[in-house]
Amino acid sequence: MSLTVKDPQARVDHAIDWSAYLAGQSLVASLWTVAPQEEGGLAIEASAFEAQRSSARVNGGIVGRVYRLTNRVTLSDGQVDERSVTMRVEER
Repeated sequence: MSLTVKDPQARVDHAIDWSAYLAGQSLVASLWTVAPQEEGGLAIEASAFEAQRSSARVNGGIVGRVYRLTNRVTLSDGQVDERSVTMRVEER
C-alpha cells in the first residue's frame, strides 16, 4: 500500500495500471471505495476502467485524517483482486 498526500480542496485522479498482474486477462469490472466513510471526508467523484487500467477522481477530506482508497476489480476469467492506497489530507 502506498501513501499519497492530498489537499482538502484538491480534486485529484488516482489510477492503477493492472497490466503487470493480469497474465493475459482483462478488467471486466472495477469498484472504488473509501474508508472510513464520514461526513466531509474523502469522496469518489467519478471512476472509470479500461482493459488494463482503472482510475478514480477523489475530492474532499478532513485535514489531519488518513483514508484508504481501494480498487476492487473483476478479471475476465472471474478472479477478483484489489489494491489500496493510503491518502493523508493536509493543507498544501
